[in-house]
Amino acid sequence: MADDADMAAHADEAVTDAGERRFTFAELCALVDLPRRTVRFYQQTGVTEAAAGLGRGAHYTRRHVEQLLTVKRLREAGLSLERIRELVVGDPAPVAFRPPRPGHVEVWSRVLLADGVEVQIEPQRAGLSPEQVRALVRAIGQCYEAVCRGPAATGVQTVGPPTEGDMP
Repeated sequence: MADDADMAAHADEAVTDAGERRFTFAELCALVDLPRRTVRFYQQTGVTEAAAGLGRGAHYTRRHVEQLLTVKRLREAGLSLERIRELVVGDPAPVAFRPPRPGHVEVWSRVLLADGVEVQIEPQRAGLSPEQVRALVRAIGQCYEAVCRGPAATGVQTVGPPTEGDMP
């Protein structure tokens, strides 16, 4: 099996004087040494860019070769496809919210702050990493403690109905 440098060099050799060389899908798969199915999957899930052109005019460029070689290298390093998509394409794929259906399993974090006070978080749906969940819980806990200490601790004064002394 050829290494990435050999494959990239082969792609350079395919460049013509008229401009950038166009590769067929079969040539692309051969250059990056990936099965057709894998390359299609990467395109369909947004990990790599789709072909330039449509139908029989679809073609691939050196950019596609470079993207697939990068994806291959990052997969071998153990990165998830979601993280690779962010690195290669530059933006996270949108996650469509689907309302839960009967039988759907979700993992919620339930954090007890004090008797009668708890926070429930579904980190994946909220888009929070474990570190962000911990930071959020700490911040909510600090706010709760400040509220319990009273207005002097928070710098916020409560507003109630006016008293006789408040009237002009």
